[in-house]
Amino acid sequence: MINQWIELDSEGRYSGYLVLPPAGNGPGLLLFQEIFGVNPHIRAVARQLAMDGFVVLAPDIFWRQTPRVELGYEGEELQMGIQMAGKLQPAELLADIQAAAAALRARPEAAGRKLGAIGYCMGGRLAFNAAAVAGLDAAVCYYGGGIHNQLEIAERIPCPVQFHYAEHDDNIPLAAVEKVRAAMGSRGEVHVYPGARHGFNCWARASYHAPSAALAHGRALQFLAQQLF
Repeated sequence: MINQWIELDSEGRYSGYLVLPPAGNGPGLLLFQEIFGVNPHIRAVARQLAMDGFVVLAPDIFWRQTPRVELGYEGEELQMGIQMAGKLQPAELLADIQAAAAALRARPEAAGRKLGAIGYCMGGRLAFNAAAVAGLDAAVCYYGGGIHNQLEIAERIPCPVQFHYAEHDDNIPLAAVEKVRAAMGSRGEVHVYPGARHGFNCWARASYHAPSAALAHGRALQFLAQQLF
């Protein structure tokens, strides 16, 4: 398996973590990070998804603040991630999403293939945004914070989107999940995981919930296989 950091802009400032599947080529899949950067967990998820057959690119969303920052999930590092996420500018984010999509499409390993996105927490919201602005064929959003406050975007999304939510999420109440379901209509596939909390997919977090993570991963793979291969 080949994995490496690659440049995503002509000046070499914006980069992303690229992982190729065993076959060496396949559909492109953008992987959007949590507020903790492209840290060991996100890089492991990239390798996991590459083993499933996708050419995976995890762009470094915090590159304008602290390039390639890697944060933990508690204490000062958690607060740093929250602060960095709060400083992100919407116009710059959309430009970065589009640049990452263009870079992945240009890779010979994914050229001419379909393109999707998957994201977790903040990255779930970015995958939702990417579905509206990056010409995706599919997107998967895990507990995307703030999606329910951006539902005006839904009408601009032409591709199918799959959503994964925890039953117990302090930032995303079930009423918000239902708003997402209603706004997306037939283009949305929404799953709620009983007993799970925010961050249930991340095995490095206290909120990790293995049964929900396994079920969601299987559903995401089935969805992406149907839409991208």
